[in-house]
Amino acid sequence: MPASNCHAVIPAAGIGARMGGDTPKQYLEVAGLSLLEHSLAALLAAPSIASVTIALHPQDGRAADIPLLQDPRVHTVIGGDERADSVLAALQDLANRASTDCWVLVHDAARPGLAPGDVERLVDAVTARQRGGILAEPVVDTVKRSDSNGCVAATLDRTELWRAQTPQMFPLGELIAAMSGALKEGLTVTDEASAMELAGQPVQLVAGAAANLKVTVPADLELVAWYLDRRAKGEEE
Repeated sequence: MPASNCHAVIPAAGIGARMGGDTPKQYLEVAGLSLLEHSLAALLAAPSIASVTIALHPQDGRAADIPLLQDPRVHTVIGGDERADSVLAALQDLANRASTDCWVLVHDAARPGLAPGDVERLVDAVTARQRGGILAEPVVDTVKRSDSNGCVAATLDRTELWRAQTPQMFPLGELIAAMSGALKEGLTVTDEASAMELAGQPVQLVAGAAANLKVTVPADLELVAWYLDRRAKGEEE
């Protein structure tokens, strides 16, 4: 499958309860744009991405006001209650327009620090080996495993530990089958790689950037704003 045959999906139907407030997380602003706009802009700026499908909440009243969603490469679909439901809805919608042999990259709306160069590096690695893969960061902290009393039970070997990021890139048909199979069996999949692993598919790790962090709590907004400001000034990350 060639690199030019790539599409992207963004699940953005959540309510971001951990962030508090009335604004869904994907619409919180940093550096003058919502998290969703930053993530979408990075994907659309990557030369390999032919289209982006966004899964929205059925009562979403904000997406229509985002100018970037008027780009003809952007499509929207109604998402589900859980992230996996929204991803699957977007993948199935994409399958109406694209071959199931194409590559699809699934990216979190709450990772506004993604750079187009990160996308292209993932695409190059995956298409070179013809093996699905994800952006990820090696774990650098010492990692402890706790017991039921909240005490350290063991110190883990971190040399083989990575923190998964997005985008996560797989063949469209294989990812739909893996996600559908996991949901049908009631298995929990916190990301697309989990579904592919359960399906017995290999997943390669491609080094991602620290700026591609996931905004989960309010303090993350300040950190990602710092990364975006440095990028705007042309400084090294």
